[in-house]
Amino acid sequence: MEDKKDIHTTAEKDVQTGTITDLDEGELFLRQHNFTNNDLQSILNDPSLTKAVVRKVDLVLLPLLAGTYMLQYIDKSALAYSAVFDLLPSTNMSSEQYSWLASIFYFAYLSAEYPWTYLAQKTKMAKVVSGNIIAWGVMLMITAACTSFTGMAICRFFLGAFEAPITNCFMMIVAMWYTRSEQPFRAGIFYSCNGLGAMMGGLLTFGIGQIKTIAVWRAIYLILGGITIIWGVVVLLFLPDDIVSAKRFTLQEKAHLIARGRLSHTGILNHQVKWYQIREALVDPQVWILFFFMLLNETINGGIASFSKLIIKGLTGDPLSTVALGIPFGAFQLFWVLSGTFIASRIPNTRTIVMFVYLLPTIAGVCMMWKLSHDTQKIAVLFGYYIVGAYVCSLVLALQMPATNLGGYTKRVTSVALVFLAYCAGNIIGPHAFLAEEAPIYQTGCRVILACSSAQAVLAVGLRVLLMRRNKSRDEAVAAAAANGAAEGEDLTDLTDFENPRFRYVL
Repeated sequence: MEDKKDIHTTAEKDVQTGTITDLDEGELFLRQHNFTNNDLQSILNDPSLTKAVVRKVDLVLLPLLAGTYMLQYIDKSALAYSAVFDLLPSTNMSSEQYSWLASIFYFAYLSAEYPWTYLAQKTKMAKVVSGNIIAWGVMLMITAACTSFTGMAICRFFLGAFEAPITNCFMMIVAMWYTRSEQPFRAGIFYSCNGLGAMMGGLLTFGIGQIKTIAVWRAIYLILGGITIIWGVVVLLFLPDDIVSAKRFTLQEKAHLIARGRLSHTGILNHQVKWYQIREALVDPQVWILFFFMLLNETINGGIASFSKLIIKGLTGDPLSTVALGIPFGAFQLFWVLSGTFIASRIPNTRTIVMFVYLLPTIAGVCMMWKLSHDTQKIAVLFGYYIVGAYVCSLVLALQMPATNLGGYTKRVTSVALVFLAYCAGNIIGPHAFLAEEAPIYQTGCRVILACSSAQAVLAVGLRVLLMRRNKSRDEAVAAAAANGAAEGEDLTDLTDFENPRFRYVL
């Protein structure tokens, strides 16, 4: 009797101090609530139940993610909207200083992104997200009181620091709640709200532009800041931290979602930081291809986001007309992101193909903006501007790749963080390719966009070749193991894609 007790005590200590750290949080939940593999298989075999659970997840998560992303885009673009009106003369800023304001945001983003990501992994992700939303809303309202470049730069820095965890955390949330085939379109839904934000921001700014009692740019920051603070409270109340602790889901629904996570072999959540997985991320060629893809992509984005309104203003000369003509850009962006991510979700192994194809309109659009006359071919130049935003679809798919295509929770978090380092660096570089003396055509900026999008196309092809070779070698290894009668487990152990022979890369 004593021996049995000792054995039980030893096993319990192993769970408390050792084995538990190798298991995913989802696997621990299943064990604690006595869900067997047979139970999970019977749940997964019911398509109507799966459909109902996914629909419930969509209703709980997507409105919160989409609304946040729309506000993030509008708030981040407040600087560009303000520049169309009276920001520069009110603060005695030069065009060069304006370029630095765009970069300062991403210097802060760069410095704050990994600490926030680490905190989100170690604590409660939804609380980190909602707290930062409220904080950046406060910073927007404070910005309205600025009277100089120095004040604007400080506020812009803190705005970037508080917006830093949003995209990173959202990609991890999508990877946690959805299967790999479902992830691109879900990520596309909330990221397409950048386009919706461009439309809504244009309409909102057009309305604010009618105000006569206060400087228009100050009104923009005050109104947007107030809306954001209210939304942050909504997110705080309703966004779940993770599957295991989500209050609006039953035990069976949580088990169902965790069982679906097993299909991806990527795990659900693990609060332990594993240093060997960080090292593995740093030597994985896939991570570095995505790093440089993102660097090039966001060099494009940094220039377009900061100077597109000034390019349109060069065509019209009128602030309100500039804001109105910028609205269709959002509609085009909405189309690019939703159509591309829908294709990538519905047709297996087409993600890298879509990443390549959706760079072609960007290449065509920037050539039109660069080479066509801004005096006699204004409509064609404007159309070129509208289609240049197709690169954003490639961005969404590339952002989702680390969370989707890598096993091991720490490796995924580290890889996402690395990719976002490139995201920030590109946005810092991009605005400085648009030289004030070249307005309104910005020839150097157009050359940089053309070079970056062309290089991205090459990287997309290279990524596809790499992943195809990896899958082929794994298929051969599994076939050989099956011939030798080797069996493979189903537990959600926190394995990386290098460690797990069952892992297959999406193309």
